[in-house]
Amino acid sequence: MIEVSWRALVTGAAILGSLAGCGSLVDDGPPPAPAPSASAPAGPAIVRARSRWVPVDWAELPGWQQDATRELWPALQRGCDRPAPGWQGMCTAARGFVPASDAQAREWLQARLQPYRVESPEGAADGLITGYFEPLVEAQRLPRAGFRVPLHAPPDDLGARKPWWTRQQIDSLPAAQAALRGRELAWVADPLDALLLQVQGSGRLLLAEPNGTRRLVRLAYAGHNDQPYKSVGRWLIEQGELKPEQASWPGIRAWARANPKRVNELLWSNPRYVFFREEPLPDPALGPRGAQAVPLTPGRSIAVDPQSIPYGTPVWLDATEPLSSTPLRRLVMAQDTGSAITGAVRADYFWGWGEEAEAQAGRMKQPLRLWVLWPKWPSG
Repeated sequence: MIEVSWRALVTGAAILGSLAGCGSLVDDGPPPAPAPSASAPAGPAIVRARSRWVPVDWAELPGWQQDATRELWPALQRGCDRPAPGWQGMCTAARGFVPASDAQAREWLQARLQPYRVESPEGAADGLITGYFEPLVEAQRLPRAGFRVPLHAPPDDLGARKPWWTRQQIDSLPAAQAALRGRELAWVADPLDALLLQVQGSGRLLLAEPNGTRRLVRLAYAGHNDQPYKSVGRWLIEQGELKPEQASWPGIRAWARANPKRVNELLWSNPRYVFFREEPLPDPALGPRGAQAVPLTPGRSIAVDPQSIPYGTPVWLDATEPLSSTPLRRLVMAQDTGSAITGAVRADYFWGWGEEAEAQAGRMKQPLRLWVLWPKWPSG
């Protein structure tokens, strides 16, 4: 995984939500679009800081007619809580419309939006997609046998000391440890679980309280030590311990089990240390907030480079699922970012939470093409 805003280096999630029982409201916007044609549209390219958008016909979007487009609506409407510049009018119309079918959702979008192929400033249209997720980790409120790895809130002097102590110094220097004393939020059993929460920048804890109750809470990103982020997977590759195709989270965990005396060496190869704040989780179906400051939706939210694609933009993906030739072609919302997500054709796909999400995200590193959908008419 990589590093993304609420994830710090790094994550997020929100369930697709149910559209059952919702009624359609009349919208006085433009009429439905005709079926896509094969003719190339007129109009200039849009140039952004790190990308160029080339207008295309809807027929260029591979698999456009096969997507369950209606599933996008919860993520689209959440994105409209903080609309992209020029999207206010479009979002007003979106709030007053609930599609009754995938075809109706596509018609609504085609009537109002223009697709653009995303390219680098030099014209390259091929890129990379990776995946991320929200970890779920068992934890204790107080340390006890088997739960000795702390998760910390930010220290009081975090803003005054830049950069703060490295991960190795936090584990070994009395001064660093003293600065974090009393800042422990919870304790986990496995240092790799703690690292995973930090790399994802957020996570869910199944937390055992001192009174014997258990509850689900969220740890949200609250800052880091201003040290550079280094991938532990990259370190294992450079050490000759793993091949590039083995450096997924399952591969990293397997290596740690086989090399317990070198786990600290592995952890310390990444000097960045992430701090958290605890948040309630009243609705487990909602994910953490991405860089757009709206909850992320599994399978319908991605992280992007905001200098290439603004937050709140619908994006058409053309990729494949991890370790598979199964096409991954669907409409998603640009709602997050991360320090490793840079460039025109670059995305990080939010899988959600749980074991399957972790397995998919940890193995995802696929070729990618992108198209953005942008309003045809100015709206403020």
